[in-house]
Amino acid sequence: MIRKHITVATLALAAIGAVAVAQAEVTRGELMANTCFACHGTDGHSAGSIPSIYGYPPEILVGQMKAFREGRRPATVMDRHATGYSDEEIELIAEYLSRQ
Repeated sequence: MIRKHITVATLALAAIGAVAVAQAEVTRGELMANTCFACHGTDGHSAGSIPSIYGYPPEILVGQMKAFREGRRPATVMDRHATGYSDEEIELIAEYLSRQ
């Protein structure tokens, strides 16, 4: 009986750990995406001439950010922002924004 409780407790802790790791990745993408909102509006909803970025499919955002970073897309400031992110960070930001 005690062994059963230990096994159940171990599985529960493992599940909690897996959820915590998943939440940490979402939080990381969200934290990085917050820097975008100064120009692109609250949660990516732009009220001005700068494009809204909420709800974009992640593959489009990833492609655009990499194009800015590599100089394949003209920019005023986005090329400088994009150079500060790794591929993984760009993907995390794009995943977060796509769910907005």
